[in-house]
Amino acid sequence: MLKLRLLTWDVKDTLLRLRIPVGKSYAAEARAHGLQVEAEALNQAFRQAYKAQDQHFPNYGLDRGLSSKQWWLDVVTETFRLSGVREDKVLLPIAEKLYYDYCSKHNWELLPGASETLQQCQQLGIRMAVISNFDRRLSEILAQCDLQKHFEFVWSSEDLGFAKPDKRIFLEALRISKVPPPLAAHIGDSYMNDYRAPREVGMHSFLIKTAGKPASWETEVPQEHILPSLTCLPSLIEKG
Repeated sequence: MLKLRLLTWDVKDTLLRLRIPVGKSYAAEARAHGLQVEAEALNQAFRQAYKAQDQHFPNYGLDRGLSSKQWWLDVVTETFRLSGVREDKVLLPIAEKLYYDYCSKHNWELLPGASETLQQCQQLGIRMAVISNFDRRLSEILAQCDLQKHFEFVWSSEDLGFAKPDKRIFLEALRISKVPPPLAAHIGDSYMNDYRAPREVGMHSFLIKTAGKPASWETEVPQEHILPSLTCLPSLIEKG
């Protein structure tokens, strides 16, 4: 049994996931503005636009003077342009609407067992916090999904100014919590961001594996550090 005083959590694809694919949401909003765009074309274009934006302006371009809102508006408009949409005058209203829509619980759903697992960890007396590569909408999303109440603090990479796998994000959480690394663990779905990075500062870490979805990191991670579901976690830990 692993003794812990602090559990830090990733959010997207760990506790919450999108209800429907990005392309489908974007296509629906386009229709509301009189445009017909295929959802799959938007899915592919989004992946391309997001990757390019993240490479050119990592962590929402904060060090280049961008806001996360502008960062996302640029991703959305480029997604539609890559999908063949040329009606520039309608792209900004679509992007603005989608930006605020993704702050709503209607676009998010809890992963199976998320609420129960958080409650059980809380009942064990283990303190909890969020460390996520996300923008400032994160706290509002967690509140709308009734998860905010479980955490002492919620840190997005935009709030802190640096993103995982930067070790500073974990070191700062340990400093604020006054918890030594061996009594802390992080849960997430990214090998580099959520498994390797916390271990480099002396924390424990676990990776959540989505059923039916192959994970490239499986051969790199001991089986005892892989959670087939969130509900497996409480039986592995106790208050230290």
